[in-house]
Amino acid sequence: MISKKAHQTRIYRRIHKWISIVFVFFLVVIGITAILLAWKKELGLIPKTQTTKVENPSNWIPLERMMEIGQTFVRDSLKKSDLIDRIDVRPEKGIAKIVFKRHFTEIQVDGYSGEILSVSQRNSDLVEKIHDGSILDFLMVSDSEISKITYSTLTSVVLLLLCFTGFFLWYLPRLIKKLKNRKAS
Repeated sequence: MISKKAHQTRIYRRIHKWISIVFVFFLVVIGITAILLAWKKELGLIPKTQTTKVENPSNWIPLERMMEIGQTFVRDSLKKSDLIDRIDVRPEKGIAKIVFKRHFTEIQVDGYSGEILSVSQRNSDLVEKIHDGSILDFLMVSDSEISKITYSTLTSVVLLLLCFTGFFLWYLPRLIKKLKNRKAS
């Protein structure tokens, strides 16, 4: 019984060691980017949300007009792609944040005047893409999420295997010690 448990421990140790050696880089990247994402506001990885400069706001300009303002600015002034990924409307602040698909620029447009209040990099989006593996899809200019799905699935399975083998590397030596003490009694 003891030799069987010792043999199992050696197998788990080999599995744990080789998985760790092969995937340590990816697990470290996931850990570091998770910390950065948790602290993104405190570290300034996302632009500060502006507020409207209009003193007596009346009606919002149409969303289509805000999109046009953002697209024109990014295309003509920044010389970047004007393909919009998403728009985050903040009624309480009187602004709309326009985020672009092919780069990490965020433009904040005043919802009443149409004035551009801020042009910033969204570094948190870059960190998020590194964290979940979609950075490869982004770099290949692909709308498929095959890299993200493969990376996330593989690293998650590896992490679960490391937890499983790690548990038995902790548990089996204790069991062996217990069995040896019983045998000695």
